[in-house]
Amino acid sequence: MKKVTLIGASGFVGTRLANITKTNFELKNIDKNQSSFHPEITTIADVRRKEQLVKELAAQDYVVLLAAEHRDDVNPTSLYYDVNVQGTKNVLDAMDENGVKKIIFMSTVAVYGLNRKNPNEQEAVKPFNHYGKSKWQAEEVLRKWYQKDKKNRSLTIIRPTVIFGERNRGNVYNLLKQIASGKFLMVGKGVNFKSMAYVGNVAAFIKYLLEKDNFGYQLYNYTDKDDLNMNNLVTQVEISLKKKVPAIHFPYWLGMIGGYGFDLLSKVTGKKFDVSSVRVKKFCATTQFDSTKVHNSGFEAQYSLSEALDRTLKFEFVNTKKDDITFISE
Repeated sequence: MKKVTLIGASGFVGTRLANITKTNFELKNIDKNQSSFHPEITTIADVRRKEQLVKELAAQDYVVLLAAEHRDDVNPTSLYYDVNVQGTKNVLDAMDENGVKKIIFMSTVAVYGLNRKNPNEQEAVKPFNHYGKSKWQAEEVLRKWYQKDKKNRSLTIIRPTVIFGERNRGNVYNLLKQIASGKFLMVGKGVNFKSMAYVGNVAAFIKYLLEKDNFGYQLYNYTDKDDLNMNNLVTQVEISLKKKVPAIHFPYWLGMIGGYGFDLLSKVTGKKFDVSSVRVKKFCATTQFDSTKVHNSGFEAQYSLSEALDRTLKFEFVNTKKDDITFISE
């Protein structure tokens, strides 16, 4: 049985990935936090500590690197580079010391920047924040590693758009919660489209790649189809929750003033708020990405975007909860 180490699998995507792969592979999870669902395969370690990684990657066949600093409000910003860039270098060094030749790396569409017109994998990158910049630098580190021994190494980079799903407490959840509350205020006209990715489909794609087990270099955008604009998203919430959501629109400039106000309040009080100028910008931006390559690869996503949103909405706002375990992201 193939030995696969997941790095950072105590979190949102990793937990779902472990759920569907633990019977297919000899699985190990390395994370700085204990796993709520898979403690039996989890070892506590930090990607910033190479000596820990060297010990844990002995006799492994494959690495899936999920660990990252990714929230909008990480402070100090040097953490993005310490974890996302230097952490990647440490993982590769530990792989080399143990003769591990294959890695799948979770990057991000943030490397493309904002308001791009449906970029595919060949488009130029233009990251606008530290998260995107650090992930791009990590990708470059990985590509240099691969180029040193292309005949024997395997590198797959996945650039997912924003990932949502059951138990996640990131930006999509906060947005769905606001819409579901009936107190939602739409900033802008609501015609900007959003590519999104369902955690169950993303995990299934990684499993598909592990099973396919190809050598070489591959780069994939990952989104689920069909894309919805913000007005469509409100309609989906109405359908799933069987409730009417008031349609109140605020102009973009007014939303940005509010965002800057919360930025100032956060700086003065030291508290973090759900609203910020960065999040208003991201909310109003069109964020569509071409994922034709993924969907032509032979992989078939189990759920469409509308079906995935329906599953998430009913889990979070309709069904009775069995526990209160959640994952913080973005």
